[in-house]
Amino acid sequence: MSITRKWSVKKQRALEILIRLKRLYPEAPCTLNYETPVQLLVATILSAQCTDERVNQVTPELFAQFPDAAAFAGADLEELQNLIRSTGFYRNKGKNIQAACRLIVDKFGGQVPKRMELLLELPGVARKTANVVLGHAYDIHQGVTVDTHVKRLSYRLGLTEETDPVRVERDLMRLLPQPDWENWSIRLVYHGRAVCKARKPECYACVLADLCPSADLSEENLANLSITTSRQTLEISL
Repeated sequence: MSITRKWSVKKQRALEILIRLKRLYPEAPCTLNYETPVQLLVATILSAQCTDERVNQVTPELFAQFPDAAAFAGADLEELQNLIRSTGFYRNKGKNIQAACRLIVDKFGGQVPKRMELLLELPGVARKTANVVLGHAYDIHQGVTVDTHVKRLSYRLGLTEETDPVRVERDLMRLLPQPDWENWSIRLVYHGRAVCKARKPECYACVLADLCPSADLSEENLANLSITTSRQTLEISL
């Protein structure tokens, strides 16, 4: 198969997966709680190597004490680090959050920038964090957020052969419509948590199984898949 044909097949598969994910997860809000772009930036930095659930437990008190970039920039670092201790790697996260907010205050007038290249100047911010902030705070889609779920599922679904997040993102940007870049990631996260789990994917309950080259389509799973798909089709039609 030629390279052009190979990518055409991948694109068709990606678009069908997107359609099914939209039906399965019609709403795809960000799972982090925030009210402002600065708060989303901070929450996303905290989410590294930490669950969103834990971050959402920490941020109400954190944002009550430090509601904006100026407050974070002028915070007592030890106090800030103690408030985020339970998210892990709290020393580095605290330093990065404060340094990023100081740059936001000094260079960007207290406002989180709306351009990828400027966001990447902020300490602790790589493409994953920048994509989350741009997509959810500003509805700007300059890339695809690639976290562990997105990387794992995209590989399993045969949409990429890469393991480096930047290269995975490049492949997904080539396959998906730009307006769907960010919510594709959120929907894959939902699906990775609910069905396509890391250790034991529930292929029998997956509406993507027939599109997935990694799916376990044993006779038993096929029978269960038929029942599950029929039920989900009925629920969608209702």
